[in-house]
Amino acid sequence: MNVHITAKSSNKKTGPIPVTTSEQSSCAPSCPFISKGCYAKSGPLKLHWDKVSRHERGTNWQGLCDFIQALPDRQLWRHNQAGDLPHLFGDIDAPMLAHLVISNTGKRGYTYTHHTLNPHNVEILQRSNRQGFTVNASTESLADADAAVALGLPAVTVVPNNKHTPTHTPAGHRVVVCPAQTRDTSCADCKLCSQAERTCVVAFLAHGSAAKTVNEIVS
Repeated sequence: MNVHITAKSSNKKTGPIPVTTSEQSSCAPSCPFISKGCYAKSGPLKLHWDKVSRHERGTNWQGLCDFIQALPDRQLWRHNQAGDLPHLFGDIDAPMLAHLVISNTGKRGYTYTHHTLNPHNVEILQRSNRQGFTVNASTESLADADAAVALGLPAVTVVPNNKHTPTHTPAGHRVVVCPAQTRDTSCADCKLCSQAERTCVVAFLAHGSAAKTVNEIVS
């Protein structure tokens, strides 16, 4: 698994925190955006992601874990601005994720996954969140977000950018549109997605050059 590490992101939305990019083979086979609608498959990020996927830049999993372990205590960092967790045919690789979770001890790492919430994956994700590495279940509807929360997982969802976003899910969980999309803030300041114990669902408005396609998928 090849992973590129940006020690200090220059992305205004993310803020100046460490950010990683995993090769495209890490992507969940079940992701509805894998063939169309993925924001990472256009612009400069695509060019970067392609080079990471061809192993022209980046490091291996051990290199990633060594970097994370060396970060200062309480350092916020985001895993995978593009890519997902290592897996075998959609089942998350438990030893690899456990290695990263241990390396993250004392740090504030977080990420998102589109991998199917089957029993194998749910158990691994629950453990990761309990042990301090926040993995948000990525969904495409508020109902699916409710299902993820019912499994004890922090959830995010994609919503159309051309419709009103409900304030609550069908099950009554509060919906918070990503603050970096609605006001002048960044992930470095917000930290909402890094909080595994939060009670709200974070909604991301469809964005990027494929936003129209995303609107169609999630509507």
